[in-house]
Amino acid sequence: METAINTLIVREDNNWLTVKETNVWANLMAKLDSQADHKTVWFLFSLVFQGVFFLPIPAVLMYYYNASIIVLPITFGLYLANIIVGMGGSGIRIVIGVFIFTTLVNLAMLAICIL
Repeated sequence: METAINTLIVREDNNWLTVKETNVWANLMAKLDSQADHKTVWFLFSLVFQGVFFLPIPAVLMYYYNASIIVLPITFGLYLANIIVGMGGSGIRIVIGVFIFTTLVNLAMLAICIL
């Protein structure tokens, strides 16, 4: 599945329309692959970031906003998933992808419970 953004370019010499294809997905994957040498840094960053910002979320949501107990296993499960992915030898795409997914799920939980 490739996602591409097409741009029409009008050339003055023969007035033909040509399509210049910019492949956003390929550019994103190339950028992620360039971070392969820094996989350990990304893994440690994700653990520290989640430990500081997301692990306290269940306590805050349950105490102040009367959230359901389900936020606790979701948050802790996502944190453990990051540990397993980072220590399990997954590629950099998976490590960063799981980190982004975890961030989005935790922010969505905050938005649902607070709003």
